[in-house]
Amino acid sequence: MQRAYLCPVILVVASPSMSVDRLEVSTLVHLPPEEIYEFLIDFPRYAKYSEYLDRIRRYGDGQPETEYDLTFAWWKLSYTARSKVTAVDPPERIDWTLIKDLDASGYWEITPEPESAPNGKKTASRVRFYVEFDPTSASAGAIDLPALTSFEWVVEKVKPKIRAEAEGIVRRIVRDLEGTGREVPLTVHETPESV
Repeated sequence: MQRAYLCPVILVVASPSMSVDRLEVSTLVHLPPEEIYEFLIDFPRYAKYSEYLDRIRRYGDGQPETEYDLTFAWWKLSYTARSKVTAVDPPERIDWTLIKDLDASGYWEITPEPESAPNGKKTASRVRFYVEFDPTSASAGAIDLPALTSFEWVVEKVKPKIRAEAEGIVRRIVRDLEGTGREVPLTVHETPESV
């Protein structure tokens, strides 16, 4: 069975003028942790959730230490992020790290929160995404830029797309998980200045 893990590829456009940053967001999903975990850990369809993700290639058997290439494309640019799952703790946590071009690591965490279930729903769980990264580790050489295009120009053009893309992906994932569309509020617990 093919497995692909969600990974924060937005980090390649972080401004190279900051020190270590953290990003933490969460949302409430009206399902038990086991169902959410299985969806996140067995996720070969990730490309259909992102406008910019072209393909996923897996190297390994889907267990910890498995690596993934996630190839993204926007405008005239293409970039392949390489991530590795470092640990799993079903149904609560998936840890990962990026292993090229940027120092970054983080996790997905799923916590039961049945008291937050709305009327008509049996339960709920908080899904939290956390990443810690060093934007100074990103370099213009990580992306093959067209002639006369600066890395700074690309960063400024991509920054506004980051939040919209992240919110869109979360909404589409929650829609598939819950089987219905709804407004999906994101709680930002910690956000870096560089994104």
